[in-house]
Amino acid sequence: MTNSALTTTQSPKSQQADVVQALLKVLPHHAVLWNVQDTTPYECDGLSAYRQRPMAVALPENDEQVQATLQVCHALQVPVVARGAGTGLSGGAMPNAQGVTLSLAKLNQIKKIDLASRTATVQTGVRNLAISQAASAYGLYYAPDPSSQIACTIGGNVAENSGGVHCLKYGLTLHNVLRVKGFTIEGEAIEFGGLHLDAIGLDLLPVIVGSEGMLAVTTEVTVKLIPKPALAQCIMASFDDIKKAGEAVAAVIAAGIIPAGLEMMDKPMTAAVEDFVHAGYDLNAEAILLCESDGTTEEVAEEIARMTEVLNKAGATAIAVSQNEVERLRFWSGRKNAFPASGRISPDYMCMDSTIPRKRIADILMAIAEMEKKYRLRCANVFHAGDGNLHPLILFNANDPDELHRCELFGAEILETSVAMGGTVTGEHGVGIEKLNSMCVQFSPAENNFMRAVKAGFDPIGLLNPGKVIPTLHRCAEYGRELVRGGVSKSQTLFPGIDRF
Repeated sequence: MTNSALTTTQSPKSQQADVVQALLKVLPHHAVLWNVQDTTPYECDGLSAYRQRPMAVALPENDEQVQATLQVCHALQVPVVARGAGTGLSGGAMPNAQGVTLSLAKLNQIKKIDLASRTATVQTGVRNLAISQAASAYGLYYAPDPSSQIACTIGGNVAENSGGVHCLKYGLTLHNVLRVKGFTIEGEAIEFGGLHLDAIGLDLLPVIVGSEGMLAVTTEVTVKLIPKPALAQCIMASFDDIKKAGEAVAAVIAAGIIPAGLEMMDKPMTAAVEDFVHAGYDLNAEAILLCESDGTTEEVAEEIARMTEVLNKAGATAIAVSQNEVERLRFWSGRKNAFPASGRISPDYMCMDSTIPRKRIADILMAIAEMEKKYRLRCANVFHAGDGNLHPLILFNANDPDELHRCELFGAEILETSVAMGGTVTGEHGVGIEKLNSMCVQFSPAENNFMRAVKAGFDPIGLLNPGKVIPTLHRCAEYGRELVRGGVSKSQTLFPGIDRF
């Protein structure tokens, strides 16, 4: 399998002209962008430190136009990068300079809400929150709730297997999706899963969910809807020591309690969000936990009492329980706004996304504190504590090349320390370009080869989102040599061939 692109001796301008003319035969004129001023808004996703303009942007308005666009690109052997809302944080939707960015934003219709089966069938460009808003009239909602849910699309959620603050109890995207429909790179219609309880033949739904646009282009998704709980209450617990807070998380799960949400923020993050949303957080605490229970009134009362007991025994210095829905939402407002709050205190930030065993929470936070000194950069931490999914936000200035370089090394060390502690390099943000080198550390050459074989089964010549997720053997060899020599030099970038901010 190769990373394909146009391989003729044509000039870039001539190649672009051929691609644009071919697209204009299958798409309306307004649905094809190629001028610099029109393609620049598509040059990155939420990982804005790295940018690259696409050769062209296609904005199909229906399935037939998606299919025709893919057929054109396959015939010309042009790379295709599917894009949703562009809220991803790992560079998964960053364009290919010799390829077409396929924006699915216009496929934004909710096609059906089926009350009998408690499902919603939606086009890929429907926003995550819009599904719950549409189902609300029937007392139902869609459980996965990424912090970007007001903007992120269900197609992007499928690509990254997104989670959210309630993923501990209700699962990630994979656990809440029944069917995914779309097209292969050749433009052939393809379907994963179904509207029944089990798949016919091989169950490939877990393969497509989390595949980061490398296997097929999603156009329609059927998701599960669940009844809104009769009551939800949230505990806000303060701790004077990070280690105690980490141990409290493990203690809650060890007690047999599965909260609807179990989140943690350290002192720097708490200060940032409190100044932004005024949620009433304890600014003296070294860490706070948000622990939510939902269900019937009786179930919630019992679970809140049990969690309060566990948290007190674990050393909580203060505990508050939401008394109404307004207060519950206020407790969560800071956690939901952690990323924009960080943007107010730093020119830029890079959000990492590793996972670790719950029992190692305190260990990784102490390790990150040492890395702050090593790389001379601040780091604010917020994460899905219940399932060990970390979101350290490294604060830096992208206009300073040395700071960006130190940020890259800082992030790589967080990921690789997480692997050393028994975790993984990603939980829900995906690999994209951000974690390519760290994939070399987590997976052996044989394992990476297996992933390449899976991709080749769907995309033999490697046109869908090339250069992402699976590192080349050469890249891993180079990265290994740099680790042996003591790290990447200041003259190098961790992402060669890509424009840095």
